Amino acid sequence: MPAGTPTDGLLRAARTFSRETFGAKHRYAMVLHTDEPHPHVHMVVKAVSEEGVRLNIRKATLREWRREFARHLRAQGISANATDRAVRGATRPKLSDGMYRALQRDASRRIWEHSSAPAIERTSASEASARESLLHTRAEVERGWTAVAEILDRQGQQGLAWHVRRFTEALPPVLTDRQLLSQARGRSERRPPQRELTR
Repeated sequence: MPAGTPTDGLLRAARTFSRETFGAKHRYAMVLHTDEPHPHVHMVVKAVSEEGVRLNIRKATLREWRREFARHLRAQGISANATDRAVRGATRPKLSDGMYRALQRDASRRIWEHSSAPAIERTSASEASARESLLHTRAEVERGWTAVAEILDRQGQQGLAWHVRRFTEALPPVLTDRQLLSQARGRSERRPPQRELTR
């Protein structure tokens, strides 16, 4: 959570969320961390319920949990929402800390290897399917923002509607992970980075 978030409200929201989500079905434990500027809660959930049913977590499950947790935060007076990355226009994939640091110093062997010419030429059916899915998601996002702009126009908020339309027009192009890696490689050196020797 952002610095300054009331920790008592954060903990109450986490407790309510976990009780409603897992209840007596799955055992869980949580701890509130306030030793950093951004307070946060860590939670461990037993994967197998008391009835022997395994917890099945899908992307849709995680989205629902985020929405529910945001609702519990708002009930505690903490401003929160659970907007999907695509709706916010965030398209860059998350990188591990090590990969991010290697990319920053142009030393990522993974980017070099995965975006080499032979690798790029091996376009698979799964990549085509992934691109199709990305394009479908983008169309849905654009339809949603267009509807928001139209509602704002009807409410007489043309200025805000104009900003929504500009935001929609400025959404970054749809790119697959391979295309993003290729772009990152283009910004780095044209030779594979050398491995660093440590003793």
